[in-house]
Amino acid sequence: MPKNQNTFSSLTALTTLRRRLANRAVHAAWRWMQQAGAITAQTPGRLRFGAIGHGTRLAFPQGTVFGEPWIRLGDHCIIGEQVTITAGMMPGLDLGTEPVLVLGNGVVLGRDTHVIADTRITIGDDTFCGPGVYITSTNHSYDDPHEPVGKQWPRSAPVEIGPGCWLGTGAVILPGARLGRNVVVAAGAVVRGEVPDHAVVAGAPARIVRRWQPDTGWQPPLRTPAPVPIPDGVTPEQLRAVALLTEAEERAAQTR
Repeated sequence: MPKNQNTFSSLTALTTLRRRLANRAVHAAWRWMQQAGAITAQTPGRLRFGAIGHGTRLAFPQGTVFGEPWIRLGDHCIIGEQVTITAGMMPGLDLGTEPVLVLGNGVVLGRDTHVIADTRITIGDDTFCGPGVYITSTNHSYDDPHEPVGKQWPRSAPVEIGPGCWLGTGAVILPGARLGRNVVVAAGAVVRGEVPDHAVVAGAPARIVRRWQPDTGWQPPLRTPAPVPIPDGVTPEQLRAVALLTEAEERAAQTR
């Protein structure tokens, strides 16, 4: 009986070891594919964008990408995993000489974001999109009550997103939208029409809920104090040391 137990234990240990090795191999292979499959100016793969700037990177795996000759990506853009960026209604169209989708420098498109440019979409410098943002220049029409909506010819209108904007998770930007500078779009908001500079919009349809003016500041006033900026000359090592000290003080306070 002890011999059988030892044999069973050995088989269990061997199975566990194999699973651990397989797990490590799978994760190592996936990390390698993420690195090798990323799209940059130096490693464009099959994609031939109208322009792709220095330091710009499309993470692997990419989402649907077509019409790339009419897509221009600025410098230092970050395109997350499974992000769809398209120009034109379908692949293989001749869209003329002008770009259809233009991303400025430093644009970030979060994971699962979709940018569908059937007519021109412009996203300004340093605009950040959370996960699952949807930006489109085309929408379904439903003029004919007897025809299925999906079979009716869609309507298109250019979209312009100014520099420095923040689009929260799940935000939707509809055709014809024009966002000014440093606009905040709340998570899940549905935006159409024009939004002025330095505004916060929320809801579906989105409405202005806060705005900054040079003479009055933010109205309604902000409910939380502004973050304290990091002083000049502070190193990352010093910041980590402060964070560790704060954690130790909090743990000590909890044990008292």
